[in-house]
Amino acid sequence: MDSPTLDQDLHDKLNKLRQKYDVMGQDLSSYLDGLLHADYLTYWDYIHLDTLLSLQTPKTQFPDEKIFIIYHQITELYFKLILLEIEQIATHKELTLAFFIARVDRVIRYFEQLVSSFSVMVDGMEKDQFLKFRMALLPASGFQSAQYRYIEICSTDLANLVSYDMRSSVDEVYNLHDQLDKLYWRQGATELATQKKTLTLRQFEQKYTNDFLALANKYKEINLRKSYLNQFSQSGELTDRLKRFDLLANVFWPLAHLRSAGHYLQKSPEHIKATGGTNWQKYLPPKFRRVMFFPELWTEQEKTEWGKPAIEDMVTFKSAKQ
Repeated sequence: MDSPTLDQDLHDKLNKLRQKYDVMGQDLSSYLDGLLHADYLTYWDYIHLDTLLSLQTPKTQFPDEKIFIIYHQITELYFKLILLEIEQIATHKELTLAFFIARVDRVIRYFEQLVSSFSVMVDGMEKDQFLKFRMALLPASGFQSAQYRYIEICSTDLANLVSYDMRSSVDEVYNLHDQLDKLYWRQGATELATQKKTLTLRQFEQKYTNDFLALANKYKEINLRKSYLNQFSQSGELTDRLKRFDLLANVFWPLAHLRSAGHYLQKSPEHIKATGGTNWQKYLPPKFRRVMFFPELWTEQEKTEWGKPAIEDMVTFKSAKQ
């Protein structure tokens, strides 16, 4: 027999449920009938495991193409986690320093996982297989990852993402649409011979330009940089974490890509075709892009040498992970 305490507890919960459904004009007993007939939740249904494992559809018969697909899907899921954390910071109604730090720590952990995982790309596929199956994927390119652009837009002012050679003439009050036309990554998707937009870039712009502009407008005053400068710029703890995030996103991550591109593509014009024509040798090196989410946190020398000390820092990063 159930104890009186348990009976009273169940009675109280039923009353609360009745109140909840009464507000919505719903009949509680009907929902309880549904609960009686409902199946128990399973792990595989909750995470849609069967669907998830069916989302790899290679274009060739090379086994390593599945590695390529799965790795990029995992990367996009990590990007989604990062965006969820940034959104929590940006939309928090009573943002505190502790909350800000906790979420930035999560972002840092996600990016550390991404950087360290790139050995899957560098060492985890046969080069001959990659160079063959990659040609079947043209003009698709990892360059077309919209979520990474979302992370950039949500992290800083659009003016900080403008091509370095144009940045001095563009400030934060410049028209967002014009800033979007001058973003640094567009230079990485121009044809090497003609300097015209590649099909890769044209596809990307057609699908996402309106989304980028809408997101830039939404985060214009609530991006991470603005939230930091407006409320917590005196916090050394947060400053150190934002610098770490800056290095991970804008130095270590592109360097990991650069290492992979160098391993598989080298400098051969024939190999460059496998990127969809993206000019990765100019687009990926941090010293050329000089993108910083939080430029005020870096000295002029650090800005000038952006990416140069990264090799030493990368060694420290790897040692810390071991």
